[in-house]
Amino acid sequence: MIDSATWLALAPLLPLAGFVLLALARLPRAAIAAVGAGSVALSLAAAVIAAAVYVASPLSGAVEVVLWRWMDVAGFAPAIGLRLDALSTVFILVITGVGLLIHVYSIAFMAGDEGYRRYFACMNLFIASMLLLVLADNLLLLYLGWEGVGLCSYLLIGFWYRDEANGRAARKAFIVTRFGDAAFAVGLFLLFQAAGTLDIHELLARIKELWSVGDPQAVAAGLLLLAGAVGKSAQLPLQTWLPDAMAGPTPVSALIHAATMVTAGVYLVARMNPLFDLAPAARSLVAVIGCATMLLAGLAALAQKDFKRVLAYSTISQIGYMFLALGVGAYVAGVAHFVTHALFKSALFLGAGIVIHCLHDGHDIFSMGGLRRAMPGAGWAFLLAALSLASVPPLTATFNSKDMIVDQVWRLSGGGVLWAGAILGTFLTAAYASRLFFVAFCGPLRQQPCRKPPMTMLAPFAALALLGALAGLPDLVAVFTGENFIAAFLGRSLPALGEAHAASTSALARQALLVGLALAGIGTAYVLYLRKPGLVAWAAATPLGSSVRRLAESGFAFDWLYDRLLVRPFLWLCRINRRDVIDAAFIVPTRVAEGLCAALSLLQTGRLRWYAACAAAGAIIYLAVAVLT
Repeated sequence: MIDSATWLALAPLLPLAGFVLLALARLPRAAIAAVGAGSVALSLAAAVIAAAVYVASPLSGAVEVVLWRWMDVAGFAPAIGLRLDALSTVFILVITGVGLLIHVYSIAFMAGDEGYRRYFACMNLFIASMLLLVLADNLLLLYLGWEGVGLCSYLLIGFWYRDEANGRAARKAFIVTRFGDAAFAVGLFLLFQAAGTLDIHELLARIKELWSVGDPQAVAAGLLLLAGAVGKSAQLPLQTWLPDAMAGPTPVSALIHAATMVTAGVYLVARMNPLFDLAPAARSLVAVIGCATMLLAGLAALAQKDFKRVLAYSTISQIGYMFLALGVGAYVAGVAHFVTHALFKSALFLGAGIVIHCLHDGHDIFSMGGLRRAMPGAGWAFLLAALSLASVPPLTATFNSKDMIVDQVWRLSGGGVLWAGAILGTFLTAAYASRLFFVAFCGPLRQQPCRKPPMTMLAPFAALALLGALAGLPDLVAVFTGENFIAAFLGRSLPALGEAHAASTSALARQALLVGLALAGIGTAYVLYLRKPGLVAWAAATPLGSSVRRLAESGFAFDWLYDRLLVRPFLWLCRINRRDVIDAAFIVPTRVAEGLCAALSLLQTGRLRWYAACAAAGAIIYLAVAVLT
């Protein structure tokens, strides 16, 4: 009988085996789809069994497996080992569950693409890498998964590499995230130097003994790991790569750039929460970055015309919510929002893929309109997912994951600027989600769809939309029963949620405020984009309005700023250093050696008498030196 550790090991190994088979074997398209989606389905089954065993285990238990010893050098002996606890359980179920639905969706979406096998191979490798990241029992193995998902992101953003713009987007994502990844690597060196291990649980236990709260080394390590998280999760100031990453296939955007990889930074901060608790300055910076990113990305989403770029900025904004929760110490709330966001945001991207697929690959939302009548199934599912994003109870239950964050920010930070930013983010989220639906799906029909989406695309889309709408139901029940099952389960691995999320008068008042702001955002979008669209056109035509719109549409000119502060100066240095003066330090000794060799080669005359005379002269000189000394 297979034990729980074996099931745990199979979860990442099965999609990895799928990648190897797809990479090496030339298979017919039906077999490619079967291997690509089937390996993830089997991985989901293994993850569910391993998770069931863990859930049934004692509170302090965990499912662990060591596959082999990676290396053993001077006391540094990391293993290829996996560990399943409450936090990683949540992540592996989301990764494999959402991943399977997106693989099924991809079968039809990518059906006519010449890179069909390459696509599924990269997607399988991504699932394996992401599972390795969240299951790793040491930071070195986690970093291997971290770089693996970065590689897959590069390959899939530039999947249609014959278009030069796609190649640029892939390189941009790779280069921008390198800044964070390099800082993360330095952080690993610092942690190992201090604690002598990279085993996560042993490391966290040791640093609690070695460092006091506010210790400079703890702050430095926290900031370095935060830099890695900021890069991978597209938070300020390294957020510029994600909107351009929409150049890849839409299912890639749904899986990698909405549901999983971009939340790797959230996982890292949550996993290393004892370190951030020892570094209050670093943890406070997490909250500030999250709040600022949430607001700026929300405003940028309101100005986008490209369907997928609206959702890209929305993703950046919602991950900002998660960072805000982590930064105030509400780790459970941040992870709860990760779950709901993964479901409804991947649904929104799949809906975008269906619309683009059926409208001659058009991306401009203002060239759409009326799709709710032309594509009723997709329209209703998209509306459900958009309402989940806007967080409007009782229409959806996901209100409570965001409400939990806002409530905890109020309790843990005492209100103030962070709480004000959180509730303003609620208005912005509802406004841009409603704007997207009203513009693309309501009003007059501007384009007749050229095809009907197949059921293999509609079914995963509808399933994720429904799951996203119901994901917050346990939290909604907790408001009335006081039993927060999600918080209790995650409490096995994360600090407790804090004061109970109870239905007190003040809490109900704050919830009513959030509902009011969400409804205000929907109402504002309805008036401006459905009832009185001329108001927006008039405002955008004014000099101030035009400038504000261009600024927001460009993502607040971060690309422009980085181009002038970093890219152009670097290219200028490359031009003036075309001959590379640094190489002179190596070229001079090389030239001297070449000259000496040329001089010595003159001695090679090919005459035996000359060689004998030189040998004799050398012997005489050697003997003379020996005698004289």
